[in-house]
Amino acid sequence: MLNHIVLMGRLVRDPELRYTSANVPVASVRIAVDRDFGRGEGGERQADFIDVVAWRQTGEFVSKYFTKGSMIVVSGRLQMRDWTDRDGNKRTSAEVVADNVYFGDSKRREDGGEPARSSYAPRTPSQESFERASSAARSTFEDLSEDDGELPF
Repeated sequence: MLNHIVLMGRLVRDPELRYTSANVPVASVRIAVDRDFGRGEGGERQADFIDVVAWRQTGEFVSKYFTKGSMIVVSGRLQMRDWTDRDGNKRTSAEVVADNVYFGDSKRREDGGEPARSSYAPRTPSQESFERASSAARSTFEDLSEDDGELPF
């Protein structure tokens, strides 16, 4: 059987870090994940709000580096949990137990503004670095003085 889920969304509130009686850290977050299809009434995008639980080092990582509004990528498994509400009614809720957590957006600027936009542009070697590599290659290889035109195999 396979139970694997990958989600990308924004934190609805700051992570809540707690410790079990055995002093095991556990972080709880809720993320808003946009739906890929359709728009709601008034043309608004629709989102699902999903609870995520991260244990041990993953929970500490989430608590330390993520805040409300951060984009997060979560990889884990879907788990159903039964519980009883204040009125004694039995409830069931679904949550994602995170195995891995990744940053979903780029690093924010120091002044607290929007994330810095990065664009990928391949670096081209400068003429100087090309000449250095060429001279290094010439010094390590020798020209063959005898060439009878035959292949050595």
